Amino acid sequence: MTDTVTVYSKPGCVQCAATLRKLTQHGIEYTLIDVTQDPVALEYVTGLGHVQAPVVETPGASWSGYRPDLINALRTRLDVAHGQIAATPLHPE
Repeated sequence: MTDTVTVYSKPGCVQCAATLRKLTQHGIEYTLIDVTQDPVALEYVTGLGHVQAPVVETPGASWSGYRPDLINALRTRLDVAHGQIAATPLHPE
C-alpha cells in the first residue's frame, strides 16, 4: 500500500517551513507543490475550502496550517498501517 502525502506550499511561508521540517523529522515522505507556480493546484486546495498555506493532503484527510498534532497522528497511522506498531483497541477487554 502506498501512502501519498502532498504538501501545497508557497515561498516565504513560516508555517510551510515548519510543516516540512516536522514531516522530515518524522521520516514522512511527501510531494511538494508550490501553489504560486501551479494555478491548478491553488484552485484545487481552495476548492477543498482551505484559505491558508500549507495544505497537507493525506489519504482520506487534509488540513491547513502548521499542525504538529496531526503530523504526529499521521506518523502513528503510517506506523500502524505498515505493521511497525500494533493498533491499540478503543475498548480493551
